[in-house]
Amino acid sequence: MAYLVGSLPTGYLVARAKGLDIRVVGSGNIGATNVFRTLGKPAGVTVLVVDGLKGFAACTWCTDLILDAFGIPLTGAPAERIVAGIAVVLGHNFTCWLRFKGGKGIATSAGVYFALAWQAALLALGSWVVVLVVARYVSLASVTAAVALPVAVWLTQDNAALRIVTLALGALAIYKHRANLQRLLRGTEHRLGAKKPAPEAAR
Repeated sequence: MAYLVGSLPTGYLVARAKGLDIRVVGSGNIGATNVFRTLGKPAGVTVLVVDGLKGFAACTWCTDLILDAFGIPLTGAPAERIVAGIAVVLGHNFTCWLRFKGGKGIATSAGVYFALAWQAALLALGSWVVVLVVARYVSLASVTAAVALPVAVWLTQDNAALRIVTLALGALAIYKHRANLQRLLRGTEHRLGAKKPAPEAAR
């Protein structure tokens, strides 16, 4: 159930509603950043919020619904919620509706960790904001948050499974940003506020 929630291709659907295939414009990614650059702030914010809610819902409402259906107590079920968190991020990153090609999982992961470890999520969000304001690269801010989150979880949570899962999800997020990292090294990555993306970003 969590995977199916995560697999909802929000960016693709929002763009399609405006007559555009988001996969063939900008960076080609279906995430909020590409939607924001291509379709503007309202569409980008909508995708960001919905993608975040997918992660939060999977770890709270969806998990509670499944546990209740099987008669399992709804309180104190960290293992089930962690599994749901993994599934919803994988659903977003590898959606079955678009031939298993999805987003990069940053907003959805944020939703997951606001449900599982809100203190760590706030610390990671803080690192994202600082890097974005200073460097004005969304991708660099996202990679920084992917590194900061496992550290924050290690410092704030005494749950070995959650620590290991966070390391894995952080590594996956960095892997999904590999093309962005290559463009950053070459100086061709799109900077927030620039009038138009660098030519390579459209390929």
